Amino acid sequence: MEIIHTDCLVIGSGLAGSAYALHAARAGLRVELLCLDTPLAANSDWAQGGIIYENSAQPELLAADIITASDGTANPAAVEHLVREGPAALKALLLDELAVPFDRDTGGGLEFTREGGHSTRRIIHAKDTTGHAILKTVAQRVDATPNITRRSGGVAIDLLTLSHNSREPADRYAPLTCYGAYVLDSTRGEVRAIIAKKTVLATGGLGQIFRHSTNQPGSVGHGIAMAYRVGARLIDLEYVQFHPTVFFKKNAPRFLITEAIRGEGAVLVNARGNRFMEAAHPLGELAPRDIVSRAIHEELAATGEPCVYLDLSALAPDFIKNRFPAILARCAEHGVDITRDPIPVVPAAHFSCGGVHSDLQGRTNVRHLNAIGETGCTGLHGANRLASTSLLECLTSAQFTAQADAAEIATLGDSGFRLPKPPAWKAAKRDADPTLIRQDLQLLRSTMWNYAGVVRSPKRLTRARRILLELREEIQSFYRDCRVTRELVELRNAIETSLLVVRAASLNPISKGCHYLRSRPSTAQQPN
Repeated sequence: MEIIHTDCLVIGSGLAGSAYALHAARAGLRVELLCLDTPLAANSDWAQGGIIYENSAQPELLAADIITASDGTANPAAVEHLVREGPAALKALLLDELAVPFDRDTGGGLEFTREGGHSTRRIIHAKDTTGHAILKTVAQRVDATPNITRRSGGVAIDLLTLSHNSREPADRYAPLTCYGAYVLDSTRGEVRAIIAKKTVLATGGLGQIFRHSTNQPGSVGHGIAMAYRVGARLIDLEYVQFHPTVFFKKNAPRFLITEAIRGEGAVLVNARGNRFMEAAHPLGELAPRDIVSRAIHEELAATGEPCVYLDLSALAPDFIKNRFPAILARCAEHGVDITRDPIPVVPAAHFSCGGVHSDLQGRTNVRHLNAIGETGCTGLHGANRLASTSLLECLTSAQFTAQADAAEIATLGDSGFRLPKPPAWKAAKRDADPTLIRQDLQLLRSTMWNYAGVVRSPKRLTRARRILLELREEIQSFYRDCRVTRELVELRNAIETSLLVVRAASLNPISKGCHYLRSRPSTAQQPN
């Protein structure tokens, strides 16, 4: 088995992982960056609406909006950190260093838009492909940085810890400490160990454990599952945000319809052409995402229709063509001309507000293991996320985590890290049946969508857990007996993450934010 030594192993190459790699490399550290597919195959690339920057520089107002969107549950320290440090992190990397091509107004200044839950225009954008513009620019700089090694097709299988993987018997009693990971090179079918002083989980979200999702393929909570298996603390996993507006057409792929369209004046209507959000919330279409998603869910349940519609008739055709060209083109591929036709939409799993518990420097309760971006959870989002905070969170967490890691590595030196040689990977010889893997994943996603989706109940969650536990037995058998592949790793982590989400939802009796329990009152007080 090949063994690679490095300073930092970054698992995931979206915006958080890539930005961390840049900051760490700038501090003189050697970085191994795992990339499942191409450099742009990350949820960050699909972010459409924009990223919070600053307009009139009112951090207190932004903090209030974040806390309001969270239904009062966000961690004040995490909110304060983001609103104070985030804009500077964005300016330094994206504007000053990389010159990301954000849209400009006629005077040459940054153009600001507004999205649901925001009290003012404070979001900068690059048409309706903001995430792509940012990640493409960042990825180019990553690939031009000598001490970053990008490993495309690199699939982390399990984390290495002293208590689980060291050959020294006494290490069984050592504090929880991570020192790298077993990694599958999916292009060659070989497993190697990457030994690192710091291991960073930046695997993105978990939306693909649901039937309908805005996430990239493979987004099944890899980092959450791996962290759980080594004893990391997890938090807030019941809070899965469902984006209200995802394109819907039978036998067509689902794709995100940015919230910025509603920010510019589009409204939601039912099949009869009637608006329904005005009765659901004072902010109407600009209400927080959890409220809009539930309103759509209830409208569909009441009418029996398969979808609702986004009516863009208040927007001029030329404005639509200039502001939302990517959505215009994607919808046109499926026979919808959004300059004259309403867009059929449904909710879909979009963002995990919870994750691996981490502090503001990305540190978890496992020594030398960090979690950043959507994989980590500082409590910034609480029970529900404010639109366009995710990319800013990626930048901020990446910068502060990399800086803290560089300082610690410089202080401790090589002697400050125990990096034992791990046991060789024991490879099975039998191949798993790909049809069974696909079928198990489909059953898992349907179960999560039907019983742990937009609207939950104790009975639904109990049924989900029963189905998933039975399914896990079969999946564990696959994993024990079959040769490891990317698909098998994905299935194994998907079932683990699904059970963790269901367990968290079952243990929380408070209907709050994204975790909506039918027939349960919303209250901040625990029941007696």
